[in-house]
Amino acid sequence: MSQRINYFQQSPELVKKMIELGNALESSSIEQSIRHLVEIRASQMNGCAFCLDMHIKQARMHGERELRLHHLVNWRESPLFEQRERAALAWTEILTRIPEQGVPTDVYERVRTQYSEKELSDLTFVIMSINAWNRANIAFTLVPGSFDKNFGLDQSGLV
Repeated sequence: MSQRINYFQQSPELVKKMIELGNALESSSIEQSIRHLVEIRASQMNGCAFCLDMHIKQARMHGERELRLHHLVNWRESPLFEQRERAALAWTEILTRIPEQGVPTDVYERVRTQYSEKELSDLTFVIMSINAWNRANIAFTLVPGSFDKNFGLDQSGLV
């Protein structure tokens, strides 16, 4: 499948703002390892091959264990994730596919046991951002790996 349009060229100012948001999230209260897990899980759920490819490469370059990446799709059953990570993944799933009745109170309360108000707000922005990128990349069929050199992901050793 080939790319439909290059939205980076068509909407450069808006892409620049999304990149600025991503850069701001890098210095947010949410640790890099959890940001990677959230980005990968949302991309799995949304079926965004481009983002899945990119964020797995980033996670591996930052030391994430390969087995945990394999277990991520079944994180509830896996013993490889800590409670804080589980809370982030639960929040990711509920915000990626918001139920008709909204976010259930029990999910919110479980997540709040692991995150301060500031952290939960920051985590929500991480989830919002990856879902926005997923939607654009799926809509315009960005090819996985096509920006590896631009993002330094050609150094990941994953092809």
